[in-house]
Amino acid sequence: MTQLPGLLDDLEAIRKDFPILDREVHDGRKIVYLDNAATSQKPRQVLDALSAYYERHNANVHRGVHVLAEEATALYEGARDKVAEFVNAPSRDEVIFTKNASESLNLVANMLGWADEPYRVDSDTEIVITEMEHHSNIVPWQLLAQRTGAKLKWFGLTDDGRLDLSNIEEVITEKTKIVSFVLVSNILGTHNPVEEIVRRAQDVGALVCVDASQAAPHMPLDVQALGADFVAFTGHKMCAPTGIGVLWGRQELLEDLPPFLGGGEMIETVSMSSSTYAPAPHKFEAGTPPIAQAVGLGAAIDYLSAIGMEKIHAHEKAITEYAVKRLIEVPDLRIIGPATSEDRGAAISFTLGDIHPHDVGQVLDEQGIAVRVGHHCARPVCLRYGIPATTRASFYLYSTPAEVDALVDGLEHVRNFFG
Repeated sequence: MTQLPGLLDDLEAIRKDFPILDREVHDGRKIVYLDNAATSQKPRQVLDALSAYYERHNANVHRGVHVLAEEATALYEGARDKVAEFVNAPSRDEVIFTKNASESLNLVANMLGWADEPYRVDSDTEIVITEMEHHSNIVPWQLLAQRTGAKLKWFGLTDDGRLDLSNIEEVITEKTKIVSFVLVSNILGTHNPVEEIVRRAQDVGALVCVDASQAAPHMPLDVQALGADFVAFTGHKMCAPTGIGVLWGRQELLEDLPPFLGGGEMIETVSMSSSTYAPAPHKFEAGTPPIAQAVGLGAAIDYLSAIGMEKIHAHEKAITEYAVKRLIEVPDLRIIGPATSEDRGAAISFTLGDIHPHDVGQVLDEQGIAVRVGHHCARPVCLRYGIPATTRASFYLYSTPAEVDALVDGLEHVRNFFG
């Protein structure tokens, strides 16, 4: 294996934790999985935790007094404790479980649409996002603007895939109620300058929401250091099952803001004429929650924490630097986004001459190489750069330099295939 400074020392042992990486496809080709920005693979430790929950502890949480209910509740709430520690939350009660980051962001948007002053978004206020957002951080704000009459504004992009903050004082104004932006772009890989945006938002009294879906799996995430009011991320990109997401919010905000979904568990009292609500976080977790998925998320956090998020970040930085270096050597390949490894995440999107990305992806798949093709739920980025779609290779803690080499060799095969 090619040796790079920063690679995890026990990389081969880590890869053995992920059964699917031994999968063979297309006539015995060992799969090269480079679609981690879409979803990560799951280690045995998480799979075992899920099986153990269903085999030994399955019950609905809270209120039950029998053994299984108490065990399930302890596992579910224990997962909340693990998330709080993982993101350095001041309180476990600031951690809300959702089904994914999209639901987390929709929850924030709807809370602000229904809130009283000083948080209420209405026709006299503005919402600020960016042109590099995932659709999950665009559409909820468009819907809120349509319902309330608020003005939707956004930061544009530079030619090299960075946020254009040259007009930050004109975009974020005294009318701005909420600024919502991605920490690391899922299509460009750009790591955004949080401090500058948060500072300006705080100067005008605006709330800040950060989509950390492409950050939480890959680097230490400290919600207190971010300075944001809300942080959203999803479990399935960080070795956890699908169907579990997180919204972290500042305690005082969660106490003041109204619930979005109504039903069981989120209530304090109910009569036929009115209801009162449970304290956060349960106020925002109506109905039976994703119990097994939360247990799986807790196991994933245990797994990642045992390796060390700093080490994972260093590993991915080394892999990404190597991948950028190799990819720019490929004739006719254009990286969409930062063309260096500085201030970028482990996802690299590119075009290859005039070959459509879907054709690139299909030919790579025939070689056992799994990448993502399309607009990656970030179509405004493709429109900005005048392209229909991109091919995206994305890496994680189990990615190897050999897989990067396989991708580069595969792209040469694509070029030859299309002449």
